[in-house]
Amino acid sequence: MEIQRVDNISHQEFIKEFYEPGIPVVFKNAASVWKAKGLFTPDWFRANYGDRRLEKGGQTYTMKEVMDLVEASTESNPAPYPLKYNISKELPELLPLIDPLNLNYALPNWLESKWFKKGYWGSATELFIGGPGGKFPYLHLDYYHLNAWITQLYGDKQFTVFPRGQEEFLYPKADDPWRSEVNIFEPDYEKFPLYKNATPINFTVGAGETLFIPFGTWHSAYSLTATISVAFDQLNAKNYKPFLKDVWDFRRRESLMRAVVMHGYAWVGCQMGDSLK
Repeated sequence: MEIQRVDNISHQEFIKEFYEPGIPVVFKNAASVWKAKGLFTPDWFRANYGDRRLEKGGQTYTMKEVMDLVEASTESNPAPYPLKYNISKELPELLPLIDPLNLNYALPNWLESKWFKKGYWGSATELFIGGPGGKFPYLHLDYYHLNAWITQLYGDKQFTVFPRGQEEFLYPKADDPWRSEVNIFEPDYEKFPLYKNATPINFTVGAGETLFIPFGTWHSAYSLTATISVAFDQLNAKNYKPFLKDVWDFRRRESLMRAVVMHGYAWVGCQMGDSLK
């Protein structure tokens, strides 16, 4: 299986060919509707947000230092990864540059409504920054069964996804079944022999391209160059039932009362569905 790349596909075609069957796909030019395309570069961020601060691993970096780190990053000495900002909270000035967030494909998306702007539902619109050799720390599924949309705006990133139904080969952690115990970049076949049966799909997403990862798809990423990307999540009628189950399960860990309140709020939002604004 190879990842398909599409250009000028209609929303209806996307829904039928990829969204409904749950197949990852790369859009070649969906990001052309964003002003950010071709604008987001290390020098642009240095010039406009050089003093903006970020905490990572107990250290505080300015945006200028972040960009210096990723441009100096090497496979043998990679910059910390991921270096990321919550755009809505930490870089709200960027929001007009990534409008419409849904790229005219991630529709409907109930997470864009005012209802789901309140509280935390496992989703955020994030700016990811990385350098050569930077790896996402583990193979994972996205929490809350949300669909992930990742738009690469600068540099090249290698992604690895696994077709659905390969959980037995991926060794989900007993205490966190959303994460794999296998280091897919250096797999230990003696410790995880069934991983030999897994069929990872590796592909590169370049500047200006957008990757759709349907919920329930195991994935990870590796920066090949200095990279800047924007990621957001999607919720609608396709995935709201497992989303609600996750809301209950995760909040139940905090307290029964917390689970009842948050699940009830989420349930009402999902019942309103496409009427949300």
